[in-house]
Amino acid sequence: MNRILIVVMLVLALAACQTIGRLGPHTAPFPANPVLSGEYDNHEQVWGGRENATPIVAPHLVVSIEELPAGDWSIWHVRLDATTPLEATWALHRSVAADGSVIMLPHRASVANPALGKAFEAKEWVPLDACALHGSVDANGLRLSANGEACAVLAPGIGAQAALLPLTIDRTGEWLHLRLYVDQARGADAREDLRRLQVFGGWAAVNGAGPDAAADSNDWHMDRKVRLGSEGGRYTLAFRDGNPSGYSLLLERLTYREGNVPVLKLSIIDDRSGRTLAYAWANPEATRIGLSLGWVQVGLDRAAVPAG
Repeated sequence: MNRILIVVMLVLALAACQTIGRLGPHTAPFPANPVLSGEYDNHEQVWGGRENATPIVAPHLVVSIEELPAGDWSIWHVRLDATTPLEATWALHRSVAADGSVIMLPHRASVANPALGKAFEAKEWVPLDACALHGSVDANGLRLSANGEACAVLAPGIGAQAALLPLTIDRTGEWLHLRLYVDQARGADAREDLRRLQVFGGWAAVNGAGPDAAADSNDWHMDRKVRLGSEGGRYTLAFRDGNPSGYSLLLERLTYREGNVPVLKLSIIDDRSGRTLAYAWANPEATRIGLSLGWVQVGLDRAAVPAG
């Protein structure tokens, strides 16, 4: 019975959207002064490395970019999930050279708690001139690179956070491809492929008896504040008293069959074993996705995200 429900949900989701076979690249012109704001995550790259038993799996990287009101400054929060997690915050100043090329100059904070947002003060940041990125912006995207050898001169003075300095930035459509200072240790072509996170919100209902719930059971626990990011976002389902139910939702963008089948996947996870109990697939551009197994039901909608 559960398998039938999953198949029905899948068919409905795919019918409501374009079919996977008709997916094509984003072709809208890239803005001359691109807005990079948003959160980017390389969840699929990490997943793919593990699935394909890649000798050296890319580390999990999350980058949150905040464009400041001034327009030529942005704050980059970079988090590397490794055996020893590492975080860094950079202020990047964007300018245009005489020849029309684009320059993004990283700065590090000179005070313990620099002001951000509307209170941002450039004087609280020190420029890292040797790590400046140079490149171009055109209809296809943003491409910038820094001189790794020159940047290495500054690394000792910056400390461990220097590992998270960007040496190349390539933004195309929803993708943000980065090569960080630390990636030099993984080879000449190593980089992180991050995708802009999309937020889905909605509701979930779980029966108190779990998978063993009787058909006529009314012990339902409703949560109308579910929010999940599309790049490996996880949400713990709880009972009405706040205690965990023992099950979680997982939402992720993945690509199967050697890169030919991209999907948006919603899964129910057993927190005790880590096992996936069931899942539904939809077109990556779907605005809605849901799942029903009788004892648990979920309905999610894509939240409005500003263009950029």
